[in-house]
Amino acid sequence: MKKIKSVCVYCASSSKINPDYFEAAREIGQLLAQKGLRCVCGAGNQGLMGTLADSVLAHGGEVLGVIPRFMIDEGWCHPGLTQTIVTADMHERKERMAQEADAVIALPGGCGTFEELFEIITWKQLGLFLNPIVILNTDGYYDPLIEMLHKAIDENFMRREHERMWLIAQTPQEAIDAIEQAPAWDPSIRKIAAI
Repeated sequence: MKKIKSVCVYCASSSKINPDYFEAAREIGQLLAQKGLRCVCGAGNQGLMGTLADSVLAHGGEVLGVIPRFMIDEGWCHPGLTQTIVTADMHERKERMAQEADAVIALPGGCGTFEELFEIITWKQLGLFLNPIVILNTDGYYDPLIEMLHKAIDENFMRREHERMWLIAQTPQEAIDAIEQAPAWDPSIRKIAAI
């Protein structure tokens, strides 16, 4: 398994959410900085995205933000990141975030976070992204989604082997441990992507 240097974190921009989610974002940021892991994120200045970036930076870490031009025009870009990459659109943003990542952690979020998480899982299923994917299930937020993934496997929309594409963590420390201990993913598994 290759050494983890950069971790992409998917998370929400909403600010009207459970304070536990903000605490998890702060802790993830602190842990990434303390371990010398660069944080790759969506460059937002609000919600969990802003909290995550602020925490990484406050603890001496680096944050690479990737954001489409229209979001900058809306004033949504965090002004203090280590590096900001501006993309033409959302598709280019997601692709670049994945290219920069040696691992992915999904914090609680809404449709944007779900979409990012499902896309990176799909890429792993197809052998296009081989790195660890961790779902941080703070306060059981992702229980219904995890149940749905298991249902997809139980009903043969995915193979049982695909369940190993992601790991579930209950705490930020477990999430960091999981990306460091995840087994390597074999790209030949794509042969069973179509079942």
